[in-house]
Amino acid sequence: MFENLSEKIEGAFKNLKGQGRISEINIAETLKEIRRALVDADVNYKIAKQFTDDVKEKAIGASVIRAVNPGQQLVKIVNDELIQLMGGKKSDLVLNGNPTIILMAGLQGSGKTTFSAKLANFLKKKGKRPLLVACDVYRPAAITQLKVLGESLEIPVFSDEESKNPVDIANKAIAYARENNLNLVIVDTAGRLSVDEEMMNEITRLKTSIKPQEILFVVDSMTGQDAVNTAKAFNDRLDFSGVVLTKLDGDTRGGAAISIMSVVQKPIKFVGLGEKMDALDVFYPERMAQRILGMGDIVSFVEKAQEAIDTDEAERLQKKLRKSQFDFDDFLGQLSQIKKMGNIKDLVSMIPGAGKAMKDVDLKDDAFKHTEAIIQSMKPIERKNPDLLDGRRKKRIADGSGTSVQQVNQLISQLFEMRKMMKMMNTMGGPGKALKGMKR
Repeated sequence: MFENLSEKIEGAFKNLKGQGRISEINIAETLKEIRRALVDADVNYKIAKQFTDDVKEKAIGASVIRAVNPGQQLVKIVNDELIQLMGGKKSDLVLNGNPTIILMAGLQGSGKTTFSAKLANFLKKKGKRPLLVACDVYRPAAITQLKVLGESLEIPVFSDEESKNPVDIANKAIAYARENNLNLVIVDTAGRLSVDEEMMNEITRLKTSIKPQEILFVVDSMTGQDAVNTAKAFNDRLDFSGVVLTKLDGDTRGGAAISIMSVVQKPIKFVGLGEKMDALDVFYPERMAQRILGMGDIVSFVEKAQEAIDTDEAERLQKKLRKSQFDFDDFLGQLSQIKKMGNIKDLVSMIPGAGKAMKDVDLKDDAFKHTEAIIQSMKPIERKNPDLLDGRRKKRIADGSGTSVQQVNQLISQLFEMRKMMKMMNTMGGPGKALKGMKR
């Protein structure tokens, strides 16, 4: 996400290296490059120009801070302006009402149905009792899709396949939620391939009838500037409360995330980063700005780790590591917890400096596939006692996992290296002293 933009903006700042102060002359080329980078990332040209004009005004008027070079100072100004451009601060959902009603809007293919399920799952973890409502009566697969997703998440889904009236279905669902002590209703609506009057009239009637606390406009961020234009058309009719950007991963240029706020003046509340039901992030403008500028997002990384990692299990493993007893079952468990944290490439981009260092490395979600296959091809006793793995056993494991003996040997070496390192740390009196020892 935003890889190309980050790289180009970082390149633009190089023009200021060696400069003693910020002046109109020495930042002209840098601002031109930043504007070009934003436009290449699919940001509206007028917004990109206004952005660089604002940065220029603040940069020229800024006092140069001692011990901070002009490049660093300009990065700070650009960072602050990016945060403002994307909304300034996180925007929370309004969750009052009994039940809370959230209405989804957007074009067909934007990811409304999948996001509805993701949001229900996200809020269920926070103590809500959600009900998903299938109000897309035109796309036959929509109702089935929502039911399948609801079943996988153990979240009830309300539908009325005999009715073709979304307003009636939504009102029946709200009554059902009250009767069954469900305090959150998420209404998935129909989409079209393009904005049309019939679609707008229908969702306007839904809004008037059910009076939702939140109306979320779901948009596929891969559509670039079209996403911004569609958002404006929906907002003119619905006055929605927030935006959800889906598919903000892979090759997405990300311009919609930067310019949509300026056009509709409504906050981005969530971003979808994949197909998995937990691939959903709250949108933090300040964190996104840091990622765009290649500074990483260590706060989000830590939050994901806290959600995925069992603290009791972590303590148990720490004790085993200290005693050099860490085995392949433990290794497999750790891989499972890392995978729960989400897309590997996105995780790496959150670590300051790592995104740049790993930009040419092909990090795929199935990066651990061979490692898992090797461990799963071992017998339980071999996982517990890696010392038993002789040549004959390694050959059997390689054949069973579809890998080579060399790959099996590499994995075994990694395990023993981890044990050796932990043993060294214990001998030296803990990780801090060990690191000092290694430096010496």
